[in-house]
Amino acid sequence: MLITLPIAELVPGMFVDSVSKQQEHVNSIKIKTRGLVRDKTIIQRLISEGVEELLIDFTQSDVALPKKYQPKPEPAKPKVEQKPAANEEPQGITVQQEFLKASVHYEQHSRKLQSLYSDITAGLKMNMAVLDDIAVDIVGSVFRNHNALTILTRLKDKHIYNWRHMINTAILVSVFAKYLGYKEKTIKELAMGALLHDIGQAKMPQGVLSKPSALNDNEMQVVKKHVAQSLGLVKGEKGITPLMLDMIVNHHERLDGTGYPRGITAEKLSRPARMMAIVDVYDAMTADRPHQMGEEPISALRYLLANKQMFDSELVQRFIKCLGVHPVGTIVKLNNDRLALVMEGNHENPIKPKVKVFYNAKHKHHVTAKDVDLNVEKELKIIASIKPLDYQLNLARLLKEHLLV
Repeated sequence: MLITLPIAELVPGMFVDSVSKQQEHVNSIKIKTRGLVRDKTIIQRLISEGVEELLIDFTQSDVALPKKYQPKPEPAKPKVEQKPAANEEPQGITVQQEFLKASVHYEQHSRKLQSLYSDITAGLKMNMAVLDDIAVDIVGSVFRNHNALTILTRLKDKHIYNWRHMINTAILVSVFAKYLGYKEKTIKELAMGALLHDIGQAKMPQGVLSKPSALNDNEMQVVKKHVAQSLGLVKGEKGITPLMLDMIVNHHERLDGTGYPRGITAEKLSRPARMMAIVDVYDAMTADRPHQMGEEPISALRYLLANKQMFDSELVQRFIKCLGVHPVGTIVKLNNDRLALVMEGNHENPIKPKVKVFYNAKHKHHVTAKDVDLNVEKELKIIASIKPLDYQLNLARLLKEHLLV
C-alpha cells in the first residue's frame, strides 16, 4: 500500500518509494533515491534537503501502517466463510498489475548487479546495500504476486548470464520458500544468499566464464574456486548471516558426496542448502549461456527428479508443484494446435495451469488472445513445451503485449 506522509511522520523501518514534495533551495540536492529508512540520520538528511512529503510503500516497510491511515472497516455482513486451499494465492494484485513494476525493477536490478560485478572484478569493495535493496524488492514483489517475477526469469540472454543468474536464483528461491511456508524475514535472507552464492565468479578469469565451448578439467578446477572467492568477499561484511554463508558454501554440494568444494554428504546438508542446489541447477540448465543454449524447464525438472542420489527428491517434487511442470512464462502447445503462454500455475494439478491462447500453430498466425483455465476446460491439454524460436516468436515482446496493462 502506497501512502503519502509528511516528513514529520517518517520513522525508521519505513520504505520510501519516492519523494513527492521538496522545498527548492539554492544548494539543495533533488532527492530521488528509494529504499528502507534504516535510522534517524537518514531522516535528518532528508529534512536538511528540504523534503516535506514522501510516498511510503508499506508492503515493503518493516513497520505497520499507522492507524490514522488504515481504512475504516465496513459494517460486517453475514457470509459463508470459505477457507483457501493449501498454498492458494490470496486474492489481491493480479499478475498484470505487478508485471509492469516487476519488469522495470528487473532491468534496473540487472544493471545494478552488472555494475557491482564490474566493480568487484576491478578490485573495488562490494556494495552490500545494493544487494540488500534488491533482495527486499524481490521479496516484496513475490509476496504481492509471485508470478510476475517468475515469468521474467524465462527471458534469456547469454551475454548477461552471470548477473541474471544472480537475480533469477533470488527470485526462484523466494518463490519456493514462500510456497514452503517460510516467514518473510527468512525469505529475505534466502534471497540475499542467492544473490551472493556466485559472487566470487567476479574474481575469476572472465575469459574462462565466457568461453563459448565446454570447459576442460583445468578450467573447471579454476571455476570451482569461486566458492572460496565468494566467502572471501563476504567475510566481515555487516548483515551476513549463517544462513547466507551456508548457501554460499554448500550450493554445489550433493547428497551423495559428489559435489564440491568439500564433498560432504546428506547428513551435513541443511534444507536451505538443498533448496539452493535445486534452484541453482534449474536456472543454469534453462538459461542461455556462452557455451550452451538453455533447455526447456520440463527437461531441467526431469533431470532433478531423475538424480535422487544428488538432490533431495521430496524438495524436488515440491519445487515442481510450486513452479508447475510448465512454469509461468513458458510457451506450450495444446492438443487443438494452439500455442499458449502459461500465466498461472496450479499447485494441486501442475499439468493443468491457467494459460493465454495467442497463436494458431497449424496455420502459423496470431489469434485473438483468450484466457483458458486448463483445469476447467477438461478437453484441452498441453502436449509439449515450445521454444519461442521454433515459431519465430519473441518472448519479451509477447510478454509486453499480453501482460502490460
